[in-house]
Amino acid sequence: MLVALLALAGAFIALYLTLYKVGVVGALTCQIGSCERVNTSPWAMFMGLPVAAWGLGTYVVLFILAMAGIQGIAPRLTAWGLVLLSGWGVVFSAWLTYLELFVIHAICMWCVISAVLMALTFIASIASLRQELRQQELHPELATE
Repeated sequence: MLVALLALAGAFIALYLTLYKVGVVGALTCQIGSCERVNTSPWAMFMGLPVAAWGLGTYVVLFILAMAGIQGIAPRLTAWGLVLLSGWGVVFSAWLTYLELFVIHAICMWCVISAVLMALTFIASIASLRQELRQQELHPELATE
C-alpha cells in the first residue's frame, strides 16, 4: 500500500510538471528554487518527451504494479518489478539532480520532492520484495510462480 501511495503522489507531481511543459499550466508554483529555469532548460526533454512525462509514466506503472501486488497477482514478479523500476527511477533522478546542481545551476523544488518520493518508493519496494521472499521461504507450498 505504501508503494501505491508514494507512486500516486509522484504521479500527481509529474502530471503537474508535464502539464506545465506542454503549455496547459501557465506558470509553475515554486516556493523554493528555480523550477521554471529547470523546466525550461534543454535538459527538461529526453528522447523527444518532457522528462516529467517519463516520470509520470514511471509512477503510473509503479502504481499499477503495486496494485497488482496488493491483489496478489504474481506477487514475486510484481515485487521484483517494483524494485527494478523504482531502482531505475532513483538512478535517473540522481542523474537529473546532478544536472540541476552542476549543469543548470538551479534546483526545482518539485523535482527534489519527486526524487525523494522515488527513493522512498525504492526503499519500500525492497522491503516488500524481502517480505515476499521470506514468505515464500517459510511457505514454499504457497508459491504460485
